[in-house]
Amino acid sequence: MSGSTRLHALDGVRGVAAFVVVLYHLSLIARPFLSRGDTSTAWQLATETPAKLAFAGTEAVLVFFVLSGLVVVLPALREGFSWAGFLVSRAVRLYLPVWGALLFAALLIALLPRDPARVADGEWIVDANARTLDAGQLLAEASLTPASYDVVNVLWSLRWELVFTLLLPLFVVIAVVGRRHVALLGALALGGTILGRILDLEALVYLPVFLLGSLIAVRLDDFRRWAAARPRPLLWGLGGAASAAMLIASWLGRPIAESDSLLGRTLWGLAGVGAVGIILVAIGSPAISRLLEARVSQWLGRVSFSLYLVHVPIIASVAFLTGDERWWLVAAISVPLSLLAAELFHRVVERPSHRLARQVGRRVGRASAALRPPRDAAEPARSASGSPGR
Repeated sequence: MSGSTRLHALDGVRGVAAFVVVLYHLSLIARPFLSRGDTSTAWQLATETPAKLAFAGTEAVLVFFVLSGLVVVLPALREGFSWAGFLVSRAVRLYLPVWGALLFAALLIALLPRDPARVADGEWIVDANARTLDAGQLLAEASLTPASYDVVNVLWSLRWELVFTLLLPLFVVIAVVGRRHVALLGALALGGTILGRILDLEALVYLPVFLLGSLIAVRLDDFRRWAAARPRPLLWGLGGAASAAMLIASWLGRPIAESDSLLGRTLWGLAGVGAVGIILVAIGSPAISRLLEARVSQWLGRVSFSLYLVHVPIIASVAFLTGDERWWLVAAISVPLSLLAAELFHRVVERPSHRLARQVGRRVGRASAALRPPRDAAEPARSASGSPGR
């Protein structure tokens, strides 16, 4: 099967990762009340064991970045790819849903009061979610250029998606030129993201993760052939378990390594390795692919971007209304509301945006192709100059 064929298992990965991010933000609502006193032991068990996988939100974003490196680079490897068409299409595909999410969040902020007295002070709900509307902040977030975001908190990751988009030619060149040295480039990228965690440099943390996805793209057919010859459940089960462990290694290591220690930051850097492993297992394992291609996983994958964009404004609004001390009520209300809103947002905003992006991209691609000189017109000149072109 060609690497150009859609990998439906990856849609499932995207959907599961988006839902994990939802659970992660709900865990931030619950944290002040579960991490102290009589419940602190239960909180430790939830965060320092494999149970953390259910709400490893920041790690799930790394999975998104690997996916982007893979699925965005794949079309760029095809004959006739239009860079101009891609850039315009990608801008429409990113920005229109982002603007829709910002308008949705602004509407919730305007209609529903956000009294800081109703929530825990100094926590994520207060520090990372706007309580009033500010036109300047709204416009800044709409540009995807600030380092932090309060109207729609998750847009910080879309900023890195934008950076990756602008640097895509460089990523493609590195991946294609280094195609025969994927292991070396992968090791350098993994070393870079670990060093980025140690030095606390976000660009060095995230951009190598996109590169890892790009490296998968240029060797995707090779990997799929290799995997098809090894359909061993034990092999893929061990690979999946190891990848999951590396994804949350910094949490599993908390009993022996503080998060800000050198060892803790090094373990944190292994999350990039885990994210790559999860993608490879999803592609290569027949059993895991079937799970990810199930109806629920595929539906979550279809609305994943919408769910990612709308869930935080809903969680924040519900928490300010009910009080975050009743975090279980916040979760009970927010999860179904977020899933419903994701379906509606997908139909009203995301799907039309994608359709428009494809149309605009094709038109720009055709226009840019028309401006290029015909290939045949240049060949006689090369032959006449004595160039060994044929």
